[in-house]
This record gives sequence, C-alpha cells and structure tokens, in this order.
Amino acid sequence: MSVPNVYLRRLSLAALVAAGLAVGASPFAGRVALAEEVQLGVDNLDPFPALMEPLATSALINAVTMVGDQLIAVGAWGHILVSGDQGKTWTQVEAPVNVTLTSVHFVNDKLGFITGHDAAILRTEDGGKTWALVQYDPALETPLFDLFMRDDKSGFAIGAYSLVLATEDGGKTWATKSMGDLDFHMNALAQAKDGKIWIAGEAGHVFVTDASLSEMKIIETPYSGSFWNVLPLADGSVLAMGLRGNVWRTTDNGETWSQSNVPTIASVQFGRQLHDGRVLLVGLEGTVLISKNDGVDFEQVKREDRNALSTAFETKSGEVLLFGEAGVQGALTN
Repeated sequence: MSVPNVYLRRLSLAALVAAGLAVGASPFAGRVALAEEVQLGVDNLDPFPALMEPLATSALINAVTMVGDQLIAVGAWGHILVSGDQGKTWTQVEAPVNVTLTSVHFVNDKLGFITGHDAAILRTEDGGKTWALVQYDPALETPLFDLFMRDDKSGFAIGAYSLVLATEDGGKTWATKSMGDLDFHMNALAQAKDGKIWIAGEAGHVFVTDASLSEMKIIETPYSGSFWNVLPLADGSVLAMGLRGNVWRTTDNGETWSQSNVPTIASVQFGRQLHDGRVLLVGLEGTVLISKNDGVDFEQVKREDRNALSTAFETKSGEVLLFGEAGVQGALTN
C-alpha cells in the first residue's frame, strides 16, 4: 500500500528504514513480473480523491514545473498546487488520488502527466485544471518516480524495482516494459542535449537510454550507494547525486567519473542548472549548494532552517524557489 507521508521523493527502501520511516511492505512485495507489454489494470481497491487542505502549501512538495504562465507543484497526500503569480500564492486543484505524487511533466500547454505511489499516473488535457487517473495499481506496492514523453503519443515512466511503464496512445493507457533481469530502483531521469536519457539508480548505477527506450546501457560508477537524481549540463557533462553528499561528474558519457567537491554529507536530492549557468543542488538538512564551474566545486548556502529540500525552480524573473518537506520554502536569497 502507499505511504503518503514518506519523507522525500526518491528514497530507496534501505534509506527509508535508515531514516526511521515505516514503509509498510516487505522489500520483495513490490517486485514486478516484467512480461513484455503486459497491460496493467486498475486494482479493485478504489482510489480515494485528495482532500482539499487549507495547509497544503505546508506539506511535502516533491516536484514543480511551469506550463504557460502557471507553476504546478505536486507532493504528499495527492496535493496538486497551482500558482499564477510566480509562486507568491498557491491554489490547490482537485486530484483523483491521495497517494504521494512524485513528478509532474507537460508535453505542451495542455497535455501533462503526474506520477505517484501505487503505480499511479494522472493525465490532464487542459493545462492542469483537471486531472484523470489513467494508471493505478496498489497491488504492485511499487511507486513511480519520474516520467518522460518524447512526443504527445509515446513515453515511459520509471519506478522502484526497475518498473517501467510505456504508452503509445498519448498516456491514455500504460503497459509494463520488460527490463530483463534489471531490478534496481530507478529514481529519476533527465534528458541531455544530445537526446540521451540519463537515469539515476541505486547501488551506484546510472542508466542511459534513447528516447524510445529501445536500448539500455548500464553504467557502474565508483560510488556504491544510491543516486537520487541526475543532471545533464550545458557543457555536455553529467552529474549524479545521492546519499551522504555524494556528487559524481562525468565528461565522457559515463566512461570515467570524478567526485565533485561538496562541503556536506547530507543527501543531495535534486539539481538544476540556472539561467546564468550556475549549478544548484538541494537536499536534506536544508542543503543548498552552488557551483560556478559546472559542478566541479560547490559552495554551501547557509539557511536558518534545516527543513529537507526536494526540488527547486527558477521563475521567469530569475527568482529561485525552494520546496521540500515543509512545502513552499520561499526564495533563495543568496
């Protein structure tokens, strides 16, 4: 079953236990039979819609994106928040499920998707005003963490235990995609400027595939812990970030890796390259890191609170908004 109050978006089962959080399932309960293109149906357990909460902006937020002139944020308890004034005020939108939501992506100004726990995928055709539940299977006990659409018809979502769901009809239906013997958690993905998709995984693994998911390359790094996220940079390098302040950098498509200089041992959850070229990373204990040399060295930005941060977004005006366990965390002041 889902764990709607999970601490952060991209934690492996081992990390959840280490953090003292109950996962409510055997480590083997979420394993998926990866028969090629087996259609997943909606479980008999009916989903509960998210409650409209006055304090939704203070609950965990996992991901933020912009569509048109609106920011859309998603997080715990099925919360979907919309801001039309660059993050100054937020309004909650109705959602068909109350599970933890983990990512939000838009193909264009109308078509968008949200992933979540219980193998949930939500779909909108009106720019995020209304959402329909198109994929939901609590019997899997497996969360989806991220999603990529290469056009308005085809794409895939990734999750725990190498669960991959694919669509060819614009996200109206989803089917499992066989990943062979691969059984690592896939925690986040990002597309590089050359079109390749980089995926952060557990046990020091990074995966690289093309946009059609036709071929998967498994890359082992010098680090053996979990990576929570990946960040391809404008100069062609790629950062992989994870537990205990581990940030690793490759400039040759994963052939070799060097460890970035990071002044923290807090887990790093998310990265974004800002419009001015600086690299921003955020993570546990209120960690905010800035690099001015493409991820080689980072400086830490001190914050008064130590609330865990899960994502950040740069607005059109250049303001950097922070989000995490305490919801909307305000703007970066440094």
